[in-house]
Amino acid sequence: MMSQDFCGEVPVFAIAEEQRQYKTYVLRDEGHASCLEIVPERGGIVTRWQVRGQDLLYLDGDRFANPELSIRGGIPILFPICGNLPDNTYTLNGQTYTLKQHGFARDLPWQVSDRSTKDGASLTLTLVSSEATRAVYPFDFRLDFTYILQGDTLTIRQRYLNQSGDPMPFSTGLHPYFQVADKSALTFDIPAKSLLNQITWYTEPFEGRFDFSMPEIDVAFPELLGQRASMTDPQRQLEITMEADPNYSVFVFWTQQGKDFCCVEPWTAPRYALVTGDRLLHLEPAIPLTTEVRLTARSTQS
Repeated sequence: MMSQDFCGEVPVFAIAEEQRQYKTYVLRDEGHASCLEIVPERGGIVTRWQVRGQDLLYLDGDRFANPELSIRGGIPILFPICGNLPDNTYTLNGQTYTLKQHGFARDLPWQVSDRSTKDGASLTLTLVSSEATRAVYPFDFRLDFTYILQGDTLTIRQRYLNQSGDPMPFSTGLHPYFQVADKSALTFDIPAKSLLNQITWYTEPFEGRFDFSMPEIDVAFPELLGQRASMTDPQRQLEITMEADPNYSVFVFWTQQGKDFCCVEPWTAPRYALVTGDRLLHLEPAIPLTTEVRLTARSTQS
């Protein structure tokens, strides 16, 4: 883990490379004591986000260190599906494919394609289709994810390009694991009046609270009334706000009992969308789609 010492004669914005178990890119905004750590070869994942000395993300270090396991923590990338599929399969043009939960983007190595310290510390990662991806998802594509650290805000700008000859169906999302102290003290502002329990599949009213005595909470908000959600942790005197552009039609909340994280996730489509077609994106060839999610951490200390 990086040191919390932000002193020294350095530019306001900086990007450094550190060789650890995996090459890690460290973006810094020294003026706000903010940093961001990204590991391209482990799914292009953000592993750490720190603002004013506070770590905002949870990370299971043991799973992260084991390349055979999916990562629990940081901000994994979901593509070309969010959630899972029935029996992990779907059919396209008469052929059946196997695609595991949340897709493959979070498990593949990404390449650094651009960086900048002009208007923030910015790093762009790129993932392109391969023989391995085409075996489970028969499309040629290019994904460019740009992470921009500026002050108390992390902007994640995504660009999707279909390089195939036919429209490309997909959904996409992010899976941030926010570190929390006492879940029972958390308050939420999520723009919805109802939720879909993804364990029982019942629709229930939502009044801004969750029952943290449950072993697991996995709920979706498929009928959003806005594009901004927030979580306030009074013990840490911290509010984290997530703003997603209108391409993201679903927010998801997930946590497990005994774990110090809560996930508030923006998805473009609900679970099973590649099978049901519900809000599934269909990207025409050679016409890029750009989406954006913005996360902001603010102190609630008066």
